[in-house]
Amino acid sequence: MPVQIVRWVAPAFFGLSLLVGCGTPPMKEPHDGAVMQRTDPPPPAEGEVLGRNDRVLVYMPRSGDTLEGIAARFLGGADRAWQIAEVNDDVVRPVAGRPLVVPLSMPYPLGVGPDGVQTVSILCYHRVGSARSKMVVSPAQFEAQLEWLSRNGWQVVSLREVADFLAGRRPLPQRSVAITFDDGYESVYRFAYPLLKRLGMPATLFVYTDFIGSRDALSWPQMNEMQASGLIDIQSHSKSHRNLAERGAAESDAAYRKSLESELHTPQRLIERALSSLNHKVSHMAYPYGDANEAVIEAMPGAGYELGLTVQPGGNPFYASPLLLRRTMIFGDHSLDDFKARLVARQAPVRP
Repeated sequence: MPVQIVRWVAPAFFGLSLLVGCGTPPMKEPHDGAVMQRTDPPPPAEGEVLGRNDRVLVYMPRSGDTLEGIAARFLGGADRAWQIAEVNDDVVRPVAGRPLVVPLSMPYPLGVGPDGVQTVSILCYHRVGSARSKMVVSPAQFEAQLEWLSRNGWQVVSLREVADFLAGRRPLPQRSVAITFDDGYESVYRFAYPLLKRLGMPATLFVYTDFIGSRDALSWPQMNEMQASGLIDIQSHSKSHRNLAERGAAESDAAYRKSLESELHTPQRLIERALSSLNHKVSHMAYPYGDANEAVIEAMPGAGYELGLTVQPGGNPFYASPLLLRRTMIFGDHSLDDFKARLVARQAPVRP
């Protein structure tokens, strides 16, 4: 096969020329599709590198290769498969004999581009079940929402990945969304967890520790099982679920500070002790009722918290305050169209 120069044109690497052995573009599926999220190790990628520089390489896949396996070989982890998909016109899977571009560095790690600024949506659920309540999403609704995300190019990311994005340590897919649950209801284990496992999607569960083990609440063994799966991250929703930004009428400054210390530190100690075999650390908090004031924000870093989450809707760009992240509530009376409308992937550029 004659060697020829192929010019790959994209906003990220405009005008880059590479020596490759074939000019046929990678195969794209005839339907919309996300890079499938998976928890099992991908098969190793053993194809040939046709050319490379310090920013990209061109890879010739072999039969049986997956994007995850290629990402594991060249990018340090299967979870970076989305990067290969994005720069190859959202390719779903490699085809033997059709070269792929593998980006060794991303041009806009903070999500800033000519068309605006990337934002990450964080969704907030409470209960999953059959009860008729605004706060309860049915299992069928939740499944339809997850499957829509998977079919339409949305990548479900963990809050730890969001923290890395905010700190400039890693880029995220252009359509990234994080899933969270508040309070610690047992229905999350019964209904949501099996669906998340089936689709390989991570989520964060914020629990207030006074609730654990009571009626309708999760148990410690259930939380251990979910945390051990590698998909569910157990974090703090305070000790008692009091509104941290409100003080009692007769609560002194000293009493309020003591209460804040307990609400921040107690769930850390209890959760980390219960999940000690997993070397688990509690560094994220969802504020009860989504409320925080200056005293709460000032206390968070000293208590070891890296992220704090509100219930103010909207997306989170790279410059969002890590201790005042926006979250969008998902309610039981939302249709699938309502759900779609609440996802924010990009903000338009600010015009002078």
